[in-house]
Amino acid sequence: MDTLISRKTLFDDTDISLLNSGKHFSLYEKLGSHRVSVNGEEGVCFAVWAPNAQSVSVMGDFNLWDNQSNFMVARPDNSGIWEAFIPGVKKGAMYKYFIASKYNNYKVEKRDPFSFFCEVPPQRASIVWDLEYDWQDALWMEERKKKNAFNAPISIYEMHFGSWKRIVRENNRFPLYNEMADSLIRYLKETGFTHVEFMPLTAHPLYESWGYQTDGYFAPTSRYGTPQDLMRLIDRLHQNDIGVILDWVPSHFPLDKHGLSFFDGTYLFEHADPKKGFHPEWKSAIFNYGRKEVVEFLISSALFWLDKYHADGIRVDGGTSMLYLDYSRKKGEWIPNQYGGRENLEAVSFLKQLNEAVNKEYPDCLTFIEEATAWPKLSHPVFDGGLGFSMKWNMGWMHDTLKYLAKHPDTRKHHHKGLHFSLWYAFNENFILPLSHDEVVHAKGSLIRKMPGDNWQKFGNLRLLFGFMFAHPGKKLLFMGGEFGQWAEWNQHASLDWHLLDYPLHKGMQKWVADLNFVYKNQSALHEKDFTSDGFEWIDYSDWQQSVISFIRKENRREEDILIVCNFTPVPRFNYRIGVPAEGYWGELLNSNAKEYGGEGMGNMGGVSAEQIGFHGRPYSLSLTLPPLSVLYFKRRAKKDSEADFSL
Repeated sequence: MDTLISRKTLFDDTDISLLNSGKHFSLYEKLGSHRVSVNGEEGVCFAVWAPNAQSVSVMGDFNLWDNQSNFMVARPDNSGIWEAFIPGVKKGAMYKYFIASKYNNYKVEKRDPFSFFCEVPPQRASIVWDLEYDWQDALWMEERKKKNAFNAPISIYEMHFGSWKRIVRENNRFPLYNEMADSLIRYLKETGFTHVEFMPLTAHPLYESWGYQTDGYFAPTSRYGTPQDLMRLIDRLHQNDIGVILDWVPSHFPLDKHGLSFFDGTYLFEHADPKKGFHPEWKSAIFNYGRKEVVEFLISSALFWLDKYHADGIRVDGGTSMLYLDYSRKKGEWIPNQYGGRENLEAVSFLKQLNEAVNKEYPDCLTFIEEATAWPKLSHPVFDGGLGFSMKWNMGWMHDTLKYLAKHPDTRKHHHKGLHFSLWYAFNENFILPLSHDEVVHAKGSLIRKMPGDNWQKFGNLRLLFGFMFAHPGKKLLFMGGEFGQWAEWNQHASLDWHLLDYPLHKGMQKWVADLNFVYKNQSALHEKDFTSDGFEWIDYSDWQQSVISFIRKENRREEDILIVCNFTPVPRFNYRIGVPAEGYWGELLNSNAKEYGGEGMGNMGGVSAEQIGFHGRPYSLSLTLPPLSVLYFKRRAKKDSEADFSL
């Protein structure tokens, strides 16, 4: 809806006061281009922050791209904001800012940092747009707090939008937001994931950056459609009980001349000194977190996606690079902090402010951080000395587990610590277990190719990996293609290899992941206490010679605990005794060796009754058959139940 105003500015004294204090976190409502009606005259208010500009003008298709036709006026309050009201400009008009700097006779055409929409690359113009949309996801929004709760099941399907399912019949082109909705929703419901995480959908000039070189912090990439098309996709996901997490990149931005880099002829958004302002690994610019306007820009961006697009969470990319001044730098290539340390204190302050703002405005939303070190208390509240994130990616679990499973089974007994080490720190943070896109690119091989042995062993190992992940404390994340055992490394220019689902082993793998999701969601012991140590109990982690581990996941009532037993060798174990805390019938909920998943069908005939034989320090025990390369889930009943009681 057009805004009716009587003046040619959207800023008032409150805005300027908030801006000067570094607390204006809804700048997207004021900066950028906004359709308005001034005293009955319709047009657009433009506003841009360029404090070191000598002059700024708006050039667009409405003035034949003349950079001398529509000059902006600098506000008199030293805010550095330039404004202009241009009558007659309509929705869909294309424009850029022409900035002449105070310094070095620098002149440049820039895209609007706050534009809501932009041209498809390699075109560079911003587009006047509105964000009107009639949302139909009220039920989801009302219940979102429960869906995103720490004691809720959270199983995330990470995906790259442009390569999940391309339109092969039309020259392998990108799918559009609207085209993807039906098949994506159907697939997520069939496979049972609770949330989908999109790799960055923010506007980015280079498709091959996968979205991680963002230059539009308030605009979705137009490669796949309009802002309303993306809203409609998220809306429909919500209507089908699926949460949406957006990758977000506050760690760096590309050096493209039309973007944020050297914006007004000075290092405005980034540091001037390359030892702080240039990212040597990604060849990009690093935000200056010590500048209040930059902090406001970034936090406004994060809140924008939660506000206008109803996102249920954001995942901060490149957390380690933000926290450490010496990240990817050699001695002498970085500047220590004021205390001589390597910690980026300004970035730490920014991340705390970010999480406090999200928690205040959208307490039912989640924030995640990808971080690969032991930085303490990342997912602890700010008031408790933490950084305030909801969850941290458990990179240690991912590295240790994949490294262990890459070993030949004959040698795994010598690396047994790699299996259980993660459990000794599993509750230091609120962890999410990631098998992300990073593990299946850059010649690392797909998940199934990381597994040793012949085809039978590779599939058995991968089923074992997924079974172990869903049993391990922590929320879950799996990158697309892994769920059906794609052989090829992920390629952003091609669809997933969906034809593999015509083969039983791949179809069985997909069913295994779907059933894991089903059991994970419906058995409270597997998700209720993911972040507290009282939800986990070892049975035995010391059987290194046979590469077997066993443990219990516990729920509040203790009546529906789940026993997990993993055999990490291709050798079946017969009459393998496991101590259990209670008598009764332990029904086999899941068996990764079942024929329907591509296994041999070896198992325990649906379950085993406990014997009053003490073992592992417990009064009862089970005598089990452990299939090769398998994971088994058991659930206790007071007496033997029918097979249907344990069916999926």
